[in-house]
Order: sequence, then structure tokens, then C-alpha cells
Amino acid sequence: MSAIKSEIIKQYQVSDKDTGSAEVQVALLSARIAHLTEHLRTHRKDFHSRRGLIQMTNRRRKLLNYLKGNALEKYNELIQKLNLRR
Repeated sequence: MSAIKSEIIKQYQVSDKDTGSAEVQVALLSARIAHLTEHLRTHRKDFHSRRGLIQMTNRRRKLLNYLKGNALEKYNELIQKLNLRR
């Protein structure tokens, strides 16, 4: 997972030392959400993981709202890159 994480960070970072910008956080959360969604397809009664998934989607939504308010171009670009429905 750490190799995938560093790859995502390299792909979405704004500068060389950037690891925590909103774009990077949204991309990392999207990867974790996709992974957990696959887990929940096979383990339907795992309600603790479902709660974590809901928390992650809410955190991603807040970060996207922040981007939309402060940097609309970056928001639109990120939505297209991640194929998010919005």
C-alpha cells in the first residue's frame, strides 16, 4: 500500500515537497474508498468498515468543497482525473 500511496502522491502533488495538499488528500482518500468498497462487496455485514467508509467519503466531500470554493480550476481538473461524479 505504501508503494501505491507514494505513486499517488507523486501524481497529484503540486510541488516537489507537497504531501498534504487538498488534491493529494482527495486522491489518497479516493484510492482508500475504492479499496474499501471492494472489501464491502464481499463482506456485506462488516458494519465497522462501512462506518469508516462513510467517514472517508464525508472527509473527501469536505475537501472537494474547499477546493471548489478556493480553486475552481483545480477542482474541475481533479474531478476529471479521478472520474468522480460531480
